[in-house]
Amino acid sequence: MKNFTQLNALTIGSATIDVIASVDDQDIERMTMHNATSSFLLLEEGRKIDVSSIKSSVGGGGTNSAVALARLGYQTGTLVRVGKDLEGEKIREVLESEAIDTSLMIEDGVLPTGQAIMVMSHVRNPTIFTNRGANTALREDEIEQTLFHKKNLVYIASLSGNSAACLTKIARLAKEAGAFVATNPGIRQITYWAGDIIEALSYVDLLSINAVEAEQLALALLPKGQPRTDKKPSGDGPALLEKGLGGRSFESFIQEVCRIGPKIVLVTNGAEGAYAGTANGVHFHPAGKSEVSNTAGAGDAFATTFSAYAAIGEDLDMCLQAATANALSVIAAPDTHSGLLKKEKLDAAIRD
Repeated sequence: MKNFTQLNALTIGSATIDVIASVDDQDIERMTMHNATSSFLLLEEGRKIDVSSIKSSVGGGGTNSAVALARLGYQTGTLVRVGKDLEGEKIREVLESEAIDTSLMIEDGVLPTGQAIMVMSHVRNPTIFTNRGANTALREDEIEQTLFHKKNLVYIASLSGNSAACLTKIARLAKEAGAFVATNPGIRQITYWAGDIIEALSYVDLLSINAVEAEQLALALLPKGQPRTDKKPSGDGPALLEKGLGGRSFESFIQEVCRIGPKIVLVTNGAEGAYAGTANGVHFHPAGKSEVSNTAGAGDAFATTFSAYAAIGEDLDMCLQAATANALSVIAAPDTHSGLLKKEKLDAAIRD
């Protein structure tokens, strides 16, 4: 197995303090819709509910990806924006304990550090209340060419609020510096900043999104009114290859994104698995199984791990195997960081 110890990475994205409240099943009602895929957690108004645990940890896409890369062996730095408060100090302390360079962290004099409250029960897929705070205020004038000097991998996690306007400049400067550029925009970013994302893709090597985000991006990219596919769905193959995206075939979506710039398009589809597409075709890998403790952070682990391997030219099947193993480890952990594997343990998980 290759190692990453001689490689440098920079992550850019959000940093939060996550407060995770685990509620016993009998103390919260879960309702699942019959004619949709949505489920809801119902809390009784005005009632004080005892919970099995309340834990606080560091989260956010920028820090999750930084910790993932550092544990794999990359010499990692992160650019995140925090408030001048105790929460920001805690984030810096945790990152430094992982040997992550925090010199690029920006302290906002007005906005607080972002925070998230996760309410978790039943299937351990938390409902998350978020105050994004300083994460929304990254400015283009804070993005300088020197940030990307000698970086082998630049990983751009989801950018919140007005920070999303920085995506194209980040990707362009990173690409000009010779880095492998990976981005993992969120659903709000794709919905409200689709034009900026499409512009940025010309500088991106790897686009990583989930199926819902892919559907939204497909609406902006693919012509409407054309047939989805010439073949009738059999119901036996991977779901996205069967049903397509945005009224067109999944392969058409991959081809269109690759035409703009990315060499690889990674699309995750929850418990089904993940698809890695290039101009030459699509690879599918099933999700695998793990005891679920908390699904938060699994997507970050998957996309970051895949990026780490893709940046050194590993084949897509190996990238998918490594990403799946690390994501399964995170799902089995109570927070977004503690399940992230070091390289030797990830190698062992892949062999198993």
